[in-house]
Amino acid sequence: MISARRATVDDADELVRLRGVLFGIADDSDEHGWRDTARRILLRRLAEPEPSMAGFVVDQPGANGRLAACAVGILEERLGGPRNPQGRVGYMFNVATDPGHRRRGYARACTAALIEWFQNQGAGLVDLRASEDGLPLYASQGFVRTADPAMRLTLPRA
Repeated sequence: MISARRATVDDADELVRLRGVLFGIADDSDEHGWRDTARRILLRRLAEPEPSMAGFVVDQPGANGRLAACAVGILEERLGGPRNPQGRVGYMFNVATDPGHRRRGYARACTAALIEWFQNQGAGLVDLRASEDGLPLYASQGFVRTADPAMRLTLPRA
């Protein structure tokens, strides 16, 4: 059985590397400085005494410090409602597996651990945006498509 461990600040560089894999970036390029920004956010948020962000990872077998897969999420406090009276909502993102380690259950272990963390934090719902490749994994864990269309507004940089 594969088990995921809780990510620490020592995993920040690898979490950023896997984020690049998620975006299809094979090298260490950092157009717009997103890698440095992501690293700083991870270092700060993963070190908080009562973190509202958590990551779960599976180490590459035999590779010192390299990660095979990860899943990161944030816990948000929204207004309660009929489906989620407590108003605590998890948002899962940055689910990525190193290309050489896919189809081994590593992402499943990471997402299952993150779902358990959300539940232990009192979340009543978990949201995510799924790629076509990820749909079967998430559906097998109980996620369903919602009727709400996703929309986004990109704001100009200040």
